[in-house]
Amino acid sequence: MRLLHTMLRVGDMQRSVDFYTRVMGMKLLRTTDRPEQKYSLAFVGYDSNPDQAEIELTYNYGVDKYEMGGAYGHIALGVDDIYATCEQIRAQGGNITREPGPVKGGDTLIAFITDPDGYKIELIQTKSMT
Repeated sequence: MRLLHTMLRVGDMQRSVDFYTRVMGMKLLRTTDRPEQKYSLAFVGYDSNPDQAEIELTYNYGVDKYEMGGAYGHIALGVDDIYATCEQIRAQGGNITREPGPVKGGDTLIAFITDPDGYKIELIQTKSMT
């Protein structure tokens, strides 16, 4: 088995696609519109399956906001340089909600950002800065 994608319900498809492509540097991989079923999909990611998992953005016609469930945590993305990545995200208008620094009780460098619908995204530095 392998992870294929994570689905997020979004309130404005274009706003979300813009965020994930422009701010997060992902590619728009494919879209589907199902007017009879009243929903649209956009798949974004850094590469397509099977090389990398994707994010499926789902817009249900007429729904512009969702309540965040208490069980949802976050999506995690690995980055080479967390400080430079946060500066790039900030420069593109992204919302850094936890500045880069070591995780509590450890030395792994992390940061958090929030997408336009309120979903949390954790950035984890995967390269050693030594």
